[in-house]
Amino acid sequence: MAYKALYRTYRPQTFEEVAGQEHIVRTLKNALATGKIAHAYLFAGPRGTGKTTMAKLFAKALNCEHGIGCQCNECKNCVAITEGNHPDVLELDAASNNGVDEIRDLIDKVKYGTILGKYKVYIIDEVHMLSTGAFNALLKTLEEPPEHVIFILATTEPHKILPTILSRCQRYDFTKVSERDIKERIKAILLNEGVEYNEEAVELVVNLADGGMRDALSILEKVLAFSGNSLNVNDILEIFALESKEEKIQLINSIINHDMNDVLARLNNYITKGTDIKRLTEDLLLIFKDIVVFNSASNELYLEILSESEALELTRNIPTETALKMIDILMNTVKDYKNVTSINPVFEISLIKMTSMEDRPTFKPAQEAPKYIEKPIREPVKPVVQEAKPQEVVIPKAEPKQDESTINVPFDSDIKIVDDVIYLKDAEQEDTFDINDDLMVNVMAVSTKEAKQELTGGWSNIKKLSTHPLVGKAATLLIDGRPLVASKKFVILAYEMPKLAEKVNLKENQAELQTVLQHIFHRKMFVYAVSRNRSVDLQTLYMNLKQIGRLPKPGDVNLEFIGE
Repeated sequence: MAYKALYRTYRPQTFEEVAGQEHIVRTLKNALATGKIAHAYLFAGPRGTGKTTMAKLFAKALNCEHGIGCQCNECKNCVAITEGNHPDVLELDAASNNGVDEIRDLIDKVKYGTILGKYKVYIIDEVHMLSTGAFNALLKTLEEPPEHVIFILATTEPHKILPTILSRCQRYDFTKVSERDIKERIKAILLNEGVEYNEEAVELVVNLADGGMRDALSILEKVLAFSGNSLNVNDILEIFALESKEEKIQLINSIINHDMNDVLARLNNYITKGTDIKRLTEDLLLIFKDIVVFNSASNELYLEILSESEALELTRNIPTETALKMIDILMNTVKDYKNVTSINPVFEISLIKMTSMEDRPTFKPAQEAPKYIEKPIREPVKPVVQEAKPQEVVIPKAEPKQDESTINVPFDSDIKIVDDVIYLKDAEQEDTFDINDDLMVNVMAVSTKEAKQELTGGWSNIKKLSTHPLVGKAATLLIDGRPLVASKKFVILAYEMPKLAEKVNLKENQAELQTVLQHIFHRKMFVYAVSRNRSVDLQTLYMNLKQIGRLPKPGDVNLEFIGE
């Protein structure tokens, strides 16, 4: 038996086997179940996402001998459609049959009845390649075809199709297949084929496929033809002239360290090996993008290439401003590739530019420096504060308030000030602050609506510090939270993502967070965070205690500040 390519061998034979496109599968199945079948469909989307496959599955569901909606793959209609020789399912490639004559010949055959099945299904692939005359010839038939005829048009460029054609079709937009779906499909095929593999190699194939299932299987087939009965990273890198992630990170480190000799030596090695320079440029762009994202969000869920540990290591030496400048250089480089005959010199110039960039100040924790900004931050029209010494801002001690420091109630946790930073007493030996529900209820009892409204009204001003080289990370972390309760000396924030709340509660971050809030709201406040789910539970607990009269009175709560 002749060899069949993997993407043909493992082409889905039922709706349930389709990877991704759940919204389209569900809609078509419902249409078949209710008998609401349109006369013309348009399947639009990127290459390799299942448009033609879905068209054949739909044709199979229309003509299966076991009834509309079935795909038994055993009756003569299903078998004939699978093998591509069913007389009532006709596939036309518009790329090579795009003239008026071909369409007129098709229209002449439309009026004839079916031979084996219930419906005649015309699948026109790459329909955007039809000429204007061919589109016009098809127009009338597409609008009012015979009852037994259904047209399925497939295209990667729907914007090139005449609006008069689009308006007569029921349109379905195919999306890129998710990495998870491609990965699961590849693993199932490798298991069925008895191929040894590792997780990193599968992920690399998925990354190269860029959302196309057919591309993923073609890449897999090429690698297996090269390496035999195994799938490993080194073979993939060699076949597709790629560099490993470790090599890209080392290149970036050399750029940041201004090691021009090492950068040029690596470039020479890439050219000698025949590395795909365009792909390398795009990967460097994605890495710098990951650095910007991690500097801003500090969440590994948003990383595309880097792991959390790799992102942590790189962000120590690469602030956001530097990464953004690198991205600008690389984006201009990608544009220049389209205008030159050889891209290697363009890439070399971009590496030289990045390596020659001046150093930017790196982030230093606020407790290690007496000042947290190099010059006062001012509003566009009116200064926020007047400083006696513009080169630094001194953190003042907070003034005690009568309503928050009066009565003694025993607590396991209290608050104190050390080096002008407010802390919980019992958290001295811990890395993370942890306020239990009992203490949180007391904190909520002494909070005020006015304090919360003041913070909520000015919270957006924190964005002004998000790009600052010293406190930008702390400001960005605060932006994602929303004040839950507050007083003059503390604020409790609620976060949608529990990981961000945990980061706020790290003791090492408290100084920077307080510094940002003091600059925006002109007073020091202890900062604590809870997840959105816990905030709901706390509010429920608070209201329950209030209803039964067991809520502590504000005057009976002591949040004593030591060291004022």
